[in-house]
Amino acid sequence: MSGISTNRTNITLPSDVAQEILQKTQQGSAVMRLARRIALPGNGTTIPVITSDPSAAWVAETGAKAVSNPGLSQKLMQAYKLAVIVPFSDEFRRDLRALYDTLVARLPLALALEFDKTVIGATSKPGENFDNFALCTAQSLIRSGGHTVYGGLVAAYTDIAEHKGQLNGFAISPSAKGILLGDVDSTGRPLFNIDVTDDGTPKVLGAPTIESRGMYVAGEAPASTSETGTPAVIGVAGDWTQAMFGTVEGVKIDIADQTGLTIGSNQVNLWEHNMFAVRAEIEVGFRADTACFNILTGAIPAGA
Repeated sequence: MSGISTNRTNITLPSDVAQEILQKTQQGSAVMRLARRIALPGNGTTIPVITSDPSAAWVAETGAKAVSNPGLSQKLMQAYKLAVIVPFSDEFRRDLRALYDTLVARLPLALALEFDKTVIGATSKPGENFDNFALCTAQSLIRSGGHTVYGGLVAAYTDIAEHKGQLNGFAISPSAKGILLGDVDSTGRPLFNIDVTDDGTPKVLGAPTIESRGMYVAGEAPASTSETGTPAVIGVAGDWTQAMFGTVEGVKIDIADQTGLTIGSNQVNLWEHNMFAVRAEIEVGFRADTACFNILTGAIPAGA
């Protein structure tokens, strides 16, 4: 804001700490762990997208070989800024090691959860060149009538296959994990153990399964008996070779100690209250072939 002096100073984190913040952001995001990462220039980059596959044909001896070109298009991946500010007391500044540890422990998860919320559609996407899964085909994970949780997962697998994808990963919320763990057969035995494999990643239907609190969109109760309401979104399944994210530079850290900060509904003068604030931000983009993904919901299946 013009006319306001912030007296901001930059803090240079040790390279290992800055890298740890970025790594922990990726570890805290289910989407970042499953999607491919690319280097993203500040002005964005175009990504080739395959719209149709080449086809082979049988050829007679000495016959001419068929020529087949795959269909290609392009998408622009643009960098959008994602940021969080955390206030501290001046007394905390005395221990820089504690400051670094707190940054590493608290800021990456906040960035990771907001990124996941945006990709699944719980938070509005920052711009038109950022994809999300809000309009993807929905599959219910609610057991009702003849519909089963297993049937919902298989339906997702089938729909993704019909769109020329291969389901190779689940990003789920704790709610979805609870549903999977509670699903039992007719004898009361659990159908999904979500066992941890040798590489430490749980699997469902043989596909890696990553849990994140960001993979949840709260549902809405119906306004009247004539309406159905909106079911909660509790995860996403898809072909993660068709999704990628990119970051510019990494996480940037700034410190301000003589400016105003809005905490809740209160405007606080940091200098007056012997406080300072640390801001972390990252420039990130996300693109995907959304036809190769299904959202998982808590909806009662139609006809069940």
